[in-house]
Amino acid sequence: MTQPTNTDNHYSVMVIGGGQAGLSMSYHLQQLQIDHLVLEKNTLMHGWKNERWDSFTLVTPNWQCDLPGHPYDGDDPKGFMTREETVAYLDRFAAKVSAPVREGVAVKKVETDTNGTYHITSSDGKYTADQVVVASGGYHVPVIPRMAERIPESVFQMHSAQYKNSDQFPEGAVLVVGSGQSGAQIAEDLHLAGRKVFLATGNAPRVARRYRGKDVVEWLDQMGYYEISVDQHPLGENVRSNTNHYVTGRDGGRDIDLRKFAQEGMELFGVMTDFDGENLIFQPNLEENLDKADDTLNSINARIDAWIEKQGIQTEEGPSKYIPTWKPERERTKLSLAEYGITSIVWCIGFRPDFGWLDAAVFNGEGHPKHYRGVTNQPGLYFLGLGWLHTWGSGRFSGVGKDAEYLAEKIEALQCRVSQKAETEEPITT
Repeated sequence: MTQPTNTDNHYSVMVIGGGQAGLSMSYHLQQLQIDHLVLEKNTLMHGWKNERWDSFTLVTPNWQCDLPGHPYDGDDPKGFMTREETVAYLDRFAAKVSAPVREGVAVKKVETDTNGTYHITSSDGKYTADQVVVASGGYHVPVIPRMAERIPESVFQMHSAQYKNSDQFPEGAVLVVGSGQSGAQIAEDLHLAGRKVFLATGNAPRVARRYRGKDVVEWLDQMGYYEISVDQHPLGENVRSNTNHYVTGRDGGRDIDLRKFAQEGMELFGVMTDFDGENLIFQPNLEENLDKADDTLNSINARIDAWIEKQGIQTEEGPSKYIPTWKPERERTKLSLAEYGITSIVWCIGFRPDFGWLDAAVFNGEGHPKHYRGVTNQPGLYFLGLGWLHTWGSGRFSGVGKDAEYLAEKIEALQCRVSQKAETEEPITT
């Protein structure tokens, strides 16, 4: 990487965030020879290096890793990179890009003046820029509900972003709250480590790892699913609030079947809603949550069946449907911490965005930016790396590079207009 030494602290473009999105942006700006600076409040790829558990693997196959100028370069394209392999892949990407970056610099304020120039106040001083790309993602503040404040101090609590392995917890049972990708995989990790696990499920859908001889991701790629844009999707912008399907790439990749965990001793509950001072309170919707997740799996498989038939593809495996092997005998709505020996809780209910430092009228009522393919209605302000920014792959290694390339072209066009305006303005004389 390079350490820029721009003496007047003005740049054509300021990129905020040094993850895969920020470096993808830098890559394409360098191709267009547009001067810029990347500000990263921690270190490059901080989240990947510090906020993933030890047994973490990608849930998408390696061949989908396609960062700008840096496609997957290993020898197992159909496998799933571990945390260490993912970090190494990203370190090689960072070395290739060699972005002009300042690490350890937190952005405190971004605002514009009457001329449209952006003023950036940071822990490292002040900067100005013609344009700004916010590439810090949308997962900023770990969500922990207020009810957690009423749980006894003797119960150890953490968020999924802090989870590494089962050794972090005191002896006793562990409650995992949330069954999205992180919750389901952390529950499995604790279960495989021999811990007694209670899992409060949610409305997360699931997907099969393999179906009819291929990884489901391969089928969906052939079907063009990953090229569908937000404006083409049946759900429109609402797809951005969808919970990711739970599945895993662990041990070569497999399904995550919560019913199987229940048969092996994990105890499942519906959505957790409260704590009454002694008992955790749950909705009686466990069976509904499990059924909906299985319905999604079967629906995706049915679409694959229809595609196979339409294309006349011959496969060794025929169509099949997942049939539940376990169902809850009764819906339990209370769980005593003391009675069941629960000494730890892992909150796996996601993150919320925090763009409080960005003074711009581009947000909706929930604090999410409004944009089209990352372009906002404020000239020169862009977002990159958000889930479903444009397609399913926008927040992943498979699509962020294409989004960055699109924004780079928009940035170049506006930069040309800014330069032309500056050249044509008459100098002030006295």
